[in-house]
Formats: sequence, structure tokens, C-alpha cells
Amino acid sequence: MHLTASATRRTGIHDTDGMAVASFVLGLLGLLVLNIFLGPIAIGLAAVALARGTNRRGRAWLGLGLGVADLVVLAAFMQADNTISWSF
Repeated sequence: MHLTASATRRTGIHDTDGMAVASFVLGLLGLLVLNIFLGPIAIGLAAVALARGTNRRGRAWLGLGLGVADLVVLAAFMQADNTISWSF
């Protein structure tokens, strides 16, 4: 079975839309738990989605912002507690 260029492109856009949504969800979740892992993953997914031209640019930008916020929150709590982990 031979795929045409348009079929491949459509799948690529769908994948980038999923990356944008995943970035948003992981960034949001990272504000509560595992921000040291979820923040960088959210940033990476958002950057790839934006570079590939996602249709969900707003979600990708929110995911990027939330990923950065995850790392800022982590840094703030690390400064306050002098540790690399934090809890409520």
C-alpha cells in the first residue's frame, strides 16, 4: 500500500496537535507533582509541536508557559526548603 504525501502530512499534523495537548496537560499536572520531570517534557513537546506547525498553537504556547512555570515553582520551593523536593 502506497501512502500519498497528503496522507502523510495529515498524520503529521494530527501528531503535532496531540503533542500540543499533551504539553498543556503535562505542564498543568507538573504544577502539582513531579515538576522536575514533567516541566522539561512539556517544554520539549511544545517546542516540537510549534516547530512542526501545529493547528493548536494556543495549547502549545500554554504548555510551554506551564512547563517553564513548573521549573520556576520548583526553583522557588528549592530555595525556600534548601532541598530538591517539596511537599504541601
